[in-house]
Amino acid sequence: MLGENFVYFFTVQGFFVGIVFGILKSFDAEGLFVYTFFITAFFYLFSHIIVAFYYRTTVGKMYFFPKESHEKELDLFLIEINKREKLIDSAIKITDAAIKTNAMDIEKIL
Repeated sequence: MLGENFVYFFTVQGFFVGIVFGILKSFDAEGLFVYTFFITAFFYLFSHIIVAFYYRTTVGKMYFFPKESHEKELDLFLIEINKREKLIDSAIKITDAAIKTNAMDIEKIL
């Protein structure tokens, strides 16, 4: 179960427990509301604490990060980026030369 779903489920359970406890212990609507609110808030906060401890102990230790293979891939990406930058720079030079040639041709015509 996802942590978010656990929080939702536990909060709804706290709401119903709060309503039942409020009906049993309170004598007016305000008391029912207060009991329901505080018990639901407690269940909500408690569920966040449970999820935080769960992720802290299990999710963080479940995988190994292969640093060397990632560094090799990043080096290959860097080489590709440098090749593409050189290609773009040469295309810009060719475009600038074509613009200058066209501008000179237009000046000759006029």
